[in-house]
Amino acid sequence: MRVQEQPPHAFGISPPSQEGSFLYFRAMKELAIDNYTYDLPDEKIAHYPLAERDLSKLLIYKNGSIQEDIYRNISGYLPEDSLIIFNDSRVIEARIVFTKSSGAKIEIFCLEPHESYGGIPKALGEMQHVKWICLIGGASKWKQGQILEKPFLFQGKEFSLTAKYLEKRMEVFVIELSWNVQDLSFAEVLHYTGQTPLPPYIKRSAVNSDIQRYQTIYANESGSVAAPTAGLHFTDHVMQSLNSKNIAKEFVTLHVGAGTFKPVKAATMQLHEMHAEYIDVTLNTLERILAFSGKHITAVGTTSVRTIESLYWMGIKILGNPEISETSLAIGQWFAYDYQSATSSASESLTALKNWMIKRGLKKIITTTSLLIGPGYRFRIADVLVTNFHQPRSTLLLLVAAMAGADWRKMYDYAISHDFRFLSYGDGCLIFRDDPSL
Repeated sequence: MRVQEQPPHAFGISPPSQEGSFLYFRAMKELAIDNYTYDLPDEKIAHYPLAERDLSKLLIYKNGSIQEDIYRNISGYLPEDSLIIFNDSRVIEARIVFTKSSGAKIEIFCLEPHESYGGIPKALGEMQHVKWICLIGGASKWKQGQILEKPFLFQGKEFSLTAKYLEKRMEVFVIELSWNVQDLSFAEVLHYTGQTPLPPYIKRSAVNSDIQRYQTIYANESGSVAAPTAGLHFTDHVMQSLNSKNIAKEFVTLHVGAGTFKPVKAATMQLHEMHAEYIDVTLNTLERILAFSGKHITAVGTTSVRTIESLYWMGIKILGNPEISETSLAIGQWFAYDYQSATSSASESLTALKNWMIKRGLKKIITTTSLLIGPGYRFRIADVLVTNFHQPRSTLLLLVAAMAGADWRKMYDYAISHDFRFLSYGDGCLIFRDDPSL
């Protein structure tokens, strides 16, 4: 899904007119991705997780210095009486392999529901048939209108899942999936027929252990096609250690799309289109974040950062237009750069969002964000980032550079030379923004 950018007057507000804000916006659009790459040898990519999650190595970057430890000890580095935010999205079994009568294999990778459903939860709850936006492996072997069939067992009986090719859209396809079990939701059908969608750089088939290990221990809301990998290292032991240091925990939901693996192919960011992802935040969580405004907030994963920073920009929209509709709260790729010099504090912005929700009787906000966070971005809510090591030329690496500044390269050089494991099943880092109080 892509967020359609709208002119500022659509929200009843005008963008800041300061020349500095305009120049920064232009600089971000002209940012050259060639400056955010590095050599990643294949042997540095982790193709399997460690036997114990919290024994993964942890690089700690703070005030320009680097040290290393393991995730099991992460609470010792976090500020006391602070807040840590996790993404509780659950990975769905999004890969379905069909076999034609000729023996040819066709793989359907379910990316996101058809726009007619208005969100992932509704589409996953559909019974008997559903439309989904998909990638297709072996698409040349599948003609439009042709129906594929995959048998599966449920309660000792054989049923079937069928797929019909409806439409081609640029790089993706619209597929109608149907099944002849009246009491099974699509989420359940995926469980019986699909496979864990490992990232493309893990060059092996999914095995049974991936069902558990490519999932955080706190995964709750189904909808991601890729794991929020920073959280894969957290265990019950680590969670308990956070409690002992009086670090509060909260959960937001951002359903990770396949776009997270997409390298930036354009020379500059102006020509790269960010893929929008669904976010889901409860009023209770928003109030907890608001209570820690002005204190230290740690985000576990780039997805958690994008979610909580998007909340700030939603509040900015509401401050400009208190009657804004829920659908207009979606955050586009460049919105934050149009309004980078906004002067409202995090507390003011989040309070506006909270009051807007209460006025409408909303217990949660469900919308999308395609917010691009890159070098020079001024963080409004997140102070500390826990994240894995990311692919060269990726928007995730740009976010790391936004948090660590030019020292992102020093961090990655250190990790390469000190036997850290990279990408989804690899090690990670704890990055403190340049703030002497942290």
